[in-house]
Amino acid sequence: VQLVESGGGLVQPGGSLRLSCATSGLTFSSYAMSWYRQAPGKERNERELVATITGGGGSTDYADSVKGRFTISRDNAKNTVYLQMNSLKPEDTAVYYCKATSYSYRGLSYWGKGTLVTVSS
Repeated sequence: VQLVESGGGLVQPGGSLRLSCATSGLTFSSYAMSWYRQAPGKERNERELVATITGGGGSTDYADSVKGRFTISRDNAKNTVYLQMNSLKPEDTAVYYCKATSYSYRGLSYWGKGTLVTVSS
């Protein structure tokens, strides 16, 4: 199983980025997909859940800190999940990770290696 994030980079405050997470080796629609972020200086167990989308894409949820600015979506034909990030703020600076959580097997999940987003002028 592989999860590969892309699309990170340096952006000015107020700008936008679109992150992608391409997956392989799993039945994509059988997994809820989430984006997490780990801010500089934070430990792995301090990762923040940013957004989640169900297997069919019919339901989404967001952290209060990103509601109205970020949009999670998925393309099950491409086995890919996206995070559209608008109105970016310096406090959005973090490494962004995608996570796949199985509906079929309790406790089974996979993580990508992350992509760095830096919001700075």
